[in-house]
Amino acid sequence: MANTAQGAAPGETDVPDPGAAPGLPVAAVARRLGVAPATLRTWDRRYGLGPSEHRLGAHRRYSVTDVARLDQVRRLINSGVTPGEAARAVQAAAPGQPPATPPLSIVAAPAPPGPEKASIRGLTRAANSGDTGACRAIITDSIEKRGVIWTWESLLAPVLIELGAEWAATGEAIEAEHLFTKVIESCIGTVIERLRTPVNVRPVLLASGPDELHALALTALAGALAERHIEVRLLGQRVPTDALVKTVQRCGPIVVFVWSQLAETGDALPLAALQRIRPAPAVVIGGPGWFGATPSGVERVYDLTEAVSRITRLVGE
Repeated sequence: MANTAQGAAPGETDVPDPGAAPGLPVAAVARRLGVAPATLRTWDRRYGLGPSEHRLGAHRRYSVTDVARLDQVRRLINSGVTPGEAARAVQAAAPGQPPATPPLSIVAAPAPPGPEKASIRGLTRAANSGDTGACRAIITDSIEKRGVIWTWESLLAPVLIELGAEWAATGEAIEAEHLFTKVIESCIGTVIERLRTPVNVRPVLLASGPDELHALALTALAGALAERHIEVRLLGQRVPTDALVKTVQRCGPIVVFVWSQLAETGDALPLAALQRIRPAPAVVIGGPGWFGATPSGVERVYDLTEAVSRITRLVGE
């Protein structure tokens, strides 16, 4: 087996020999993986992904196996998986086997290659400095040139991931994420407000699960649908199932889309009640938080593009 502890680039897939090299301190592992030492300490504290080697009178050190596991976590996060999901997937994998990739959420999109990286860096700097004017200009220009879907997946989601990772690692700069979120809502809200002649007579209803606090993905979905001249009604976060049923009864939507990001918010079984309403709407769920069986008649999608495509087809049927 190839030794990945010395001289190997992050991302190599050879299975390391746990005894092939001495342990590494946190600073060396951070440099090797391209993350901050504070991030490694956070992963250790929150997920148990810390160094396993201990010598009497010395600091704990990361073994080659430890580093390989952390590299798998890093790669999953870079592909759009949340840190908690990545940690659980790596810990559940058999020794020497790659982890199963959890389903990607609409929020978590991978950072793209090429020139977009410069745009991501510029927008991240503007967000971190609280420059809402610059953020608004960059986002608006991107939406006008490339649309909401591209802007969300290739620009906004990577910046949100970066801001979230910084907060998780340091416990600071949460205000930057909050300001950035408000700017995103405003910019996409402008797209939604421009819709004058929708193609659908019955609306599309967008809501989050009963205890779901993360609803920014719904705003992005609403903007992408508005670009396709589809009218939506956005209920936002924390919508109890009985309130959702009453709203569906009142407005008669053609499609109901329900979002769940966290596992404790994603029980899909109560949504079966929507199928008993007449006329029955099509019910679509999205996000990584759904668990258990999906009720008959309920469809699941795994990213923004798939959600937009499916809802557009349903509106046109």
